Amino acid sequence: MPKAKVTVNSSHESASSGVSRTPVKINVTSTPIWYKVIMFGLMIVGLGWLIVNYLAGPSIPFMADLNAWNYLIGFSAFLAGLLMTMGWK
Repeated sequence: MPKAKVTVNSSHESASSGVSRTPVKINVTSTPIWYKVIMFGLMIVGLGWLIVNYLAGPSIPFMADLNAWNYLIGFSAFLAGLLMTMGWK
């Protein structure tokens, strides 16, 4: 198989092409603490609502009145917390 010809000029062109290979640190601001508290809080409240509804829902008066709406409340809170994770840096 034939080999490519290597000239002196071809090796200098790649080094002086203007592209820097030095890593650059990008300043990324951290997520505020209140955002994390709300995010984890929504996930815990949603999961807790579903667990309490499953274990003791019929014996708690206001949860018994909500019936199937308890699932919407629990899953909505949990899903809102999960969606907030996309903004976490």
